[in-house]
Amino acid sequence: MKLTVFIVSSALILAFCHAAKFNIHNKDGGPIWIGIQGNPGKEHLSNGGFKLAQGESKTVTAADDWAGRFWSRTWCYEDQNNHCQTGDCGNKVECAGAGGVPPVTLIEFTLKGYGGLDYYDISLVDGYNTEASVEPVGGSGDGGQYSCKKAQCGTQINSICPSELQVWNDEKSQVIACNSACNAFHTDEYCCAGAHNTPETCKSSDWATDYPAIFKNACPDAYSYAYDDHKSTFTCVASEYNLNFGAP
Repeated sequence: MKLTVFIVSSALILAFCHAAKFNIHNKDGGPIWIGIQGNPGKEHLSNGGFKLAQGESKTVTAADDWAGRFWSRTWCYEDQNNHCQTGDCGNKVECAGAGGVPPVTLIEFTLKGYGGLDYYDISLVDGYNTEASVEPVGGSGDGGQYSCKKAQCGTQINSICPSELQVWNDEKSQVIACNSACNAFHTDEYCCAGAHNTPETCKSSDWATDYPAIFKNACPDAYSYAYDDHKSTFTCVASEYNLNFGAP
């Protein structure tokens, strides 16, 4: 019995020592609900979500090979069946494996990926709902532009969103999110699908309107559509990351 307890305790200590920490901060102008979805086979941290009051922070831990995404759900209402007007995951606080309904700003991670590196990025492929940033705490890299650096989208894209992509809160008479062209129009060209499913056949510069350029110009660090130029993936080897939703 004592041996079993020792083995279990040692395993727990070892798992804790090799855990990655994500410090999640609400720097938005009001309360937000965090959404978290693990990739297939990976844990949905905190069962997929929790509430953060304005200015509040929370730290969650994950296995050092975790992979998944974080997002902010905004305009959430407890008295309306826990519904959020952006990033909703099915009218619940804990998303429990469900993803966020676009448009939504994503922070994506793959820990201990190729070459043993952590990969992280900000994605606007599914549109935008709030500013965001991610930065390793310490960590080691090669000193390059995308190594152990802060990735951020610090522009209020809702204020420059084209009218055909805007998502409105009618009650407040304001734009609360900006759709991707794919989500707005559902065409193979804008969704890089069908005959447009390769980098060669899906170039936003060939579109009638280069919508991704609006996102890319506003937030150069972020991915703007499915076949972006791949200059938006950051790498590091770190055990702790700061994630901000709202002003970076």
